[in-house]
Amino acid sequence: MGTATLCRWPSPSLGLLHSSSSSVPSRPVRVSCSSYQLLSPSPVDKTLLQIKNSGVIACLRANSAEVALEAAHAAIAGGISVLEIVMSTPGVFEVLQELVKEHPAMALGVGTVLRVEDAKAAINCGAKFLMSPAFVKDILDNVQCHEVLYIPGVMTPTEILSAFHAGSKMVKIYPVSALGGFQYISALRKPFPQIPMVASQGITIDSIGEYIARGASSVVLSDAIFDKEAIAQYNFERIYQLASSAALLGNEAVERRKDDF
Repeated sequence: MGTATLCRWPSPSLGLLHSSSSSVPSRPVRVSCSSYQLLSPSPVDKTLLQIKNSGVIACLRANSAEVALEAAHAAIAGGISVLEIVMSTPGVFEVLQELVKEHPAMALGVGTVLRVEDAKAAINCGAKFLMSPAFVKDILDNVQCHEVLYIPGVMTPTEILSAFHAGSKMVKIYPVSALGGFQYISALRKPFPQIPMVASQGITIDSIGEYIARGASSVVLSDAIFDKEAIAQYNFERIYQLASSAALLGNEAVERRKDDF
């Protein structure tokens, strides 16, 4: 095998109120700060919006921290704005910390989180969201104190509703390809239009538009962006190209969804 070479990737590309003196009140007006706080979205709501606006969550797993960081750089340069690093990646928290430092405005998170200890470590390193292949209530209970979005994996209507009633603001439909793909998402949206859903597992770049058109808030792309052969060959240019295609199609699908409302 060759040696991974780190390189620099290019960056991807209220009105004023006027009143006359006669309208000025004769006594001071007391303004409540709490009323302004209600207008400002919470960190969780901001992350939710970032995920919905991107249409794509890039899911990264690699066999070393160095490769993971370089692959992440390539994907971000390609236009990816929401990135999940899988727990099995060596040095996952160090990679997360470095990316948070470089891209503080991005929605960066950790995936396949199954233990509260790992959830806490990810939050301490700057994760804005956590994902699991199943619903882990202890993790949800923990993140509610830290303004971090938790996206649990669910499969059935009962699991979706249980996670939502427990406090989840978004769920991950997993494994979606094995359950019927975008047709399953379309079927689930009919009884649960109020629950944001992320589609995950086996999704290709050319099916992004169909999933979002059928009701998915976003899709998780793993091998579709971080191609296994490209990762093995340290072909980060290929990852950049795949990320560019995915980001473009995700943005176009989101814009079409907005036009439908």
